[in-house]
Order: sequence, then structure tokens, then C-alpha cells
Amino acid sequence: MKRAFAAGVTLLLALPTASSLWAADQRLDIVAPWEIKSANPATSGYVFGRMRVAETLVDTDADGQLAPGLATEWQVSDNGLTWRFTLREGATFHDGSAVTADAVLTSLEAALAKPGILDSAPIRHMSADGRDVVIALDSPFSALPALLAHSTALILAEAAFDAQGDVVAMIGSGPYQVEELSPPQRLTVTRFDNYWGGAPAIASASYLAVSRGETRALMAESGDADIVFTLDPASQARLSRNARLTLHSEPLPRTIMLKLNAGHALLDDARARQALSMAIDRQGIAAGLLRTPEAAAAELFPVSLGPWHLGLEASTAQDVEGAKVLLAELGWQTGSNGMLERDGEPFALTLRTYADRPELPLVATALQSQWQEIGVALEVAVTNASEIPSGHHDDSLEVGLSGRNYGLVPNPLGSLLDDIGSDPDAMGGDWGTMNWRDEDVAQWLDTLRQATDEQTLTDLAPLVAERLHQEMPLIPIAWYQQTAAVNQQLEGFSIDPLERSYRIDQLEWAE
Repeated sequence: MKRAFAAGVTLLLALPTASSLWAADQRLDIVAPWEIKSANPATSGYVFGRMRVAETLVDTDADGQLAPGLATEWQVSDNGLTWRFTLREGATFHDGSAVTADAVLTSLEAALAKPGILDSAPIRHMSADGRDVVIALDSPFSALPALLAHSTALILAEAAFDAQGDVVAMIGSGPYQVEELSPPQRLTVTRFDNYWGGAPAIASASYLAVSRGETRALMAESGDADIVFTLDPASQARLSRNARLTLHSEPLPRTIMLKLNAGHALLDDARARQALSMAIDRQGIAAGLLRTPEAAAAELFPVSLGPWHLGLEASTAQDVEGAKVLLAELGWQTGSNGMLERDGEPFALTLRTYADRPELPLVATALQSQWQEIGVALEVAVTNASEIPSGHHDDSLEVGLSGRNYGLVPNPLGSLLDDIGSDPDAMGGDWGTMNWRDEDVAQWLDTLRQATDEQTLTDLAPLVAERLHQEMPLIPIAWYQQTAAVNQQLEGFSIDPLERSYRIDQLEWAE
């Protein structure tokens, strides 16, 4: 339809007035991999946040630092137990109702009632005090504002909820409002003229979830999409030669990593996990498959995450002979077929990954070859992304390959509390560790959870990172670069390194 529409207006291009009207009314079409499960922020809030439909109390600036959102300021009591967020004057929801403290409480209470990142905050109760939202804690928790910037904490109008507190309509306060929502693939939005920050230039936009990378690239090439996110290396090379498109790339605090079932009989010894890590040619994967040599990662956290970054060199991380020595210590011997055996059983694992991110199956195939060099047989299963968390819960997962975003909130502590946990019974999260627990790490995370000073973060964050590196319940491979192919007729495009927003309210069509 987009191509037919574009062709239909070529006759109008000689008329300046008609041309400018077409540009003002032209819909912006965005294509990305991620499906829309429902209107509920608990399951699909990232789409509504990125499409600027709904907002959070706390936002981030261009450098990824905390910034005002629907709250213009916040402060914490001296004992660290009471936070007060002051709401922005004049903000309204798309149904015309005001953004009030009571409305904010409805959304936050709904978010807290469902599994999500707010679970890691020791919230005792929340209340409204004029235009302030007051959150009382059982213990100090310095990462609370960062957690409130997460997409599961989007603030919706009270009319968005039914009597049971479930979201039945997406009614936010952002510069765009929902025109049509058709899960799991399509969302269309229109400009909200009463937005507190001023109405955006582009009148309407659409979001389409397309899982196959090849299809997304073809849509950029054909003109059926104006912005296409997450391109595989081959598509990037081809699209870079298209005069209609501009390619953008931005490093992200997202790590391609392996999630290992540390309770599995083959993986319950740290030496086995270390050997698997030592067999990986990270530089070869980064340069040959990802086409970004600097992306090779020997640790989970990139330099942008400050004290969490250890400065380990990927160039020295591979040690195939050292890996063989560790495996021999565990009783593994090379059989007649060149593969490892112990007590008559092979060292054989199944890796689950998904094609939503097109590079993951390629990386999985490379790992299959590299682990074969040390005698480990790896079967690769390319399935749905949901199979990794479901395998975590039913204990059937052996190895999962995924991309974990440690920038989900501006402080990775929020993600780590969800992924690893500080609770004595915590054995890992859906995208974090599995059947692995370290008492020191649990204590360090609990201290960080309550800390209100920067020095504690500076002291303990490297200890957590180093222990994760030693124990390898998660094996880092590379850090992501987000990529996008963009219609050259768009002006003002940029990539949010925290992937919280597509920044469509900052775009306009060239005249």
C-alpha cells in the first residue's frame, strides 16, 4: 500500500502546495522484530514506550542519565526509606483526563501486582499527597528512580484499567495516541495535539513486528518501511548501497551471552563452564559474523556501565588447550570419534536460540563448530524467544543464547537483581543465571540494593562482575550494535542507546 500511495502522489509533485500537504500527512512506517502481546505494559510496554504512546515517571537523557519524565523532580528522605516524586503540571492523558497522583498510583500498583522489575524494590506502600507520589520502602533502595524508568512502569489513564486492575486499553500521555492495536504484529498511532511537550511534526506512524531479518531488510529496500531496526550483517552491506536509505549504528549496553543451566550434570562445575568460555573465538565471531571487531566481549558489562566494567581483553580470552586441561580434570576423555566421553556418556548439549535477532543463529552455528574443537557436541535449536524462559522454569533448558539488555533501566543493578537476585532462595531469572547461587554475590547485591552512596557502588560492582567472570553462569560473547535503515526523507533520526524510545516525536519529513 505504501508503494502504491507513493506512486499515486508523483503527479502532485509539480504543485508545491499539494506536495507539502502530502509530506505533512505521510505516515511514518516502522518495522522491528518484537511482537506486541497485548495492551498491558507488563508484557509489551517496550513497544508503547518506544512508539511514544506512554511515559514513565522518570525518563533518561541522550547520555542515558536519569531525567524528568512525568515527574519533574524527586527526592529521598535522609534515612533512604521515603521517596517523593513531584508530577509535571499540565500533563494530560489521551482521554483528556489529567495526570494526577491517584492515576499514577493506579498504574504503579498494577505494575507491582505483576511479575516484573519493580519486584526487586522493597516497596512497603505508595500514596498520593497533592501532586506528589510518595513511595515508602522497607529498606533503602537507591535504584528506585531507575526502576521507575522501565517500560513495565508506564503510566496510564485510570480508564485504561478494568475493575480487576487489568489493562483493557492503552491510554497514555505521550505525544502519540493509539489509533489501532492489532496484536501480535501491528500498532498505528496518531499525533496527540495536547501533549505537554508540544505536538510532534509527524501526524501518524505505524509499527509492524516482523521476525525475519531478511523480510525486514526487503521492506527497507522496497520502500514499504521508513525505519527498519535490527539488520543482519549481509543486509547492512546491501542496504548501504541503496541511495534512498541512510544506515545508522549505535553501541548498546546489550550483551550476546550464553545462559547455562548450572544445575545440569555436565555444567554444575565451574571448570566446565570456564572451559566452554575459553573455547570461544570471540574476535572471530565479532569480526566475521557481526562485522564489528570491537564488539568482542570477554565480560558481561561494557565500558559504558562504569564500575561494572572490568577491562578484560577479548583477545586473550580464548585458550583452547587450557579448556582441554580443565575438562580432563573433570574426567573427560577423547573418544575414538574425537569427541569427549565420561563413563560412557558424551559431552553433548542442546542450545536454544531464536531468529528475532538474526545474528543469534549465526553465532550459535559458530559456537557449534568451536566447541566441537574441544570435543563438545552441541545441537542448535532455533525456536521462539519464549522457549528460553520457559525452559528455565521447567528446568529443561541446557544452554540458551540470547541478547541481554543491561540498559533496561539506567542502572544495571535493577537488571541484576532480577537476573540473579539477592534473596536466599533466588536461583536466577528468566534471562539471567539458572540454578546458580553465590552467597558473596547475593550479599554484595543486597548491600548495593540498600546503598545510598556512590562509593559503595564503586567498591562492590567490580566484585560482582569479577565473581560472575570466575564462575561463568553466564558466558559473554559480544556487545551489540543497534542498526537501522532509514528513509533519507526523514530528518532528525537518532538511536536511543538504552532502546527506550524510537524518538519519533523528534522526526520530520524533509520538504
